[in-house]
Amino acid sequence: MKLKISAVSYTNTKPFIYGIQHADLLNKIELSLDTPTDCAQKLIDDKVDIGLIPVAATLNMPYWEIVSDYCIGAVGPVNSVFIFSNCDIKDVKRIQLDPESRSSNNLAKVLLKNFWKIQPELIVDAEDYTTSTDPKTACVLIGDRTFGKKDKYPFVYDLAEEWQKFTGLPFCFAAWIANKPIPQEFIDEFNVALKSGLDHRSEVLKELTPRTDFDLEDYLMHKLDFDLTEKKKEALHLFLKYIKDL
Repeated sequence: MKLKISAVSYTNTKPFIYGIQHADLLNKIELSLDTPTDCAQKLIDDKVDIGLIPVAATLNMPYWEIVSDYCIGAVGPVNSVFIFSNCDIKDVKRIQLDPESRSSNNLAKVLLKNFWKIQPELIVDAEDYTTSTDPKTACVLIGDRTFGKKDKYPFVYDLAEEWQKFTGLPFCFAAWIANKPIPQEFIDEFNVALKSGLDHRSEVLKELTPRTDFDLEDYLMHKLDFDLTEKKKEALHLFLKYIKDL
């Protein structure tokens, strides 16, 4: 019986996908590439066994366990999870949330309440959630859709950096989570495949379309921090506690 695995199809996951696709492990799994929200929903609905899911989604799961030593994380700025604003965050009246990510929306809510201590109106279904021309409306935006946008707004807040200012901890955006116990033998093989992908990031970069408005090499080699350290686990559980208190 092949294990079903869902992963996110963003640039930040390309090293993991590369590692899986170049390993014998590929013959033992069914791999699907999804948005973060769909990835999480598949795991919640038991349509897959393992998902690289936004950590906030674990709150909707009766059982979950981390099945890898690797994650999508950052120590300081991540450069792909932002609040873009036309005014200082303290003056924002409305925030458009990103429909593709639970974790980043929740991270924004946690920071708004506990760090910036403001209560703007949260807009879930903005017609064009990726942009805002209104002076008092900001937007949460994640992933590849943020590339090249930093220069287009006078106020830009990197949420991993703001979280570190708030807590002193790194951040874990997404982890490899299972909704059932997974054999240790498979977990060991899975970790080897993921590490191999990380070790071949220079090859991954060659496969990506170059951009003039975003430094892909700096992003994959330095801004993202893929090791699921004890500090990142601490941050993960603290983040879940803050979400419960929203």
